[in-house]
Amino acid sequence: MPFDIRSAFLTQPPALDYVFGSFVAGTVGALVAPGGTGKSFWALQTAIAVACHVPEGDLLEIAPPSNGPVVYLALEDSEQVLAHRIHSIGRCIRKRSNHSSDAAEALDCIAGSLTIEPMMGKRLDVMTNEGMEAVLKLHENPRLIVLDTVSRIHGLDENSNRDMSLLISRLEELAIKSGAAVLLIHHVSKASRRDGQLDQYSSRGASALIDNARWCGYLTQMTEDEAKRLIEGSQLSTPLTGLHSQYVRLGESKLNYGAAVLEQQWYKRSDGGVLVPALISEAKPGATGMRPRKGREAANAI
Repeated sequence: MPFDIRSAFLTQPPALDYVFGSFVAGTVGALVAPGGTGKSFWALQTAIAVACHVPEGDLLEIAPPSNGPVVYLALEDSEQVLAHRIHSIGRCIRKRSNHSSDAAEALDCIAGSLTIEPMMGKRLDVMTNEGMEAVLKLHENPRLIVLDTVSRIHGLDENSNRDMSLLISRLEELAIKSGAAVLLIHHVSKASRRDGQLDQYSSRGASALIDNARWCGYLTQMTEDEAKRLIEGSQLSTPLTGLHSQYVRLGESKLNYGAAVLEQQWYKRSDGGVLVPALISEAKPGATGMRPRKGREAANAI
């Protein structure tokens, strides 16, 4: 059926349904990062934040506008590894809320709204009807579907723009049929990792994968040079020299629908690898009594 231009002229359409940041329901997005940066933890914690309506479940402080069921396909990690990660996240939620009833409510909400499907060692090809149906059957009306990682859901040539365009078209079909935002977790190229500069063009393989996605975020580890001029917390703190491996920065590098909402945010690796927001600011010699900038404010100044 052709698009109804006359109706669009005369009728105000509903507001775009943002799942988090500028990522819209019914579209495909990607998070790119080097291996070992914490992208799977970020993706899992994002899944939890979207699934849980209790504020204590939003450890990343991404503030989803609304909540709903989430499907997380863990294609790289074993059930044992997932159990350790979930336990660490649960412990962090309990600690953050001082083991209050809010923590118990958050954990119950997460357990009831988040579906995790361990698929390490299993075959999933979303290009086949069987693969597509297998994902759709995991939940009837998910708000978010996370595919961790994209290289494990197809048998196409990752370096072919044609093949990656076909993959995105297939995942758009998944997004439309499910109504969910479909988030791909993807590695960066070796060249980008070596240069230390990440954006939507840093992903591994053909550029069509990210060019055709509607949202792209990235995680990058703090560099040694950044650690020498950044501090956490008070302006009286010492620089983070030698501690750069504990901090990662999130940014949105491709925004097709609206201005950046997540902006940029520093996170610190907590117990078990859980990411928690960090108050990072520039170290200014001789400056005292100044309000430290939050992580995203400092990140914007970098």
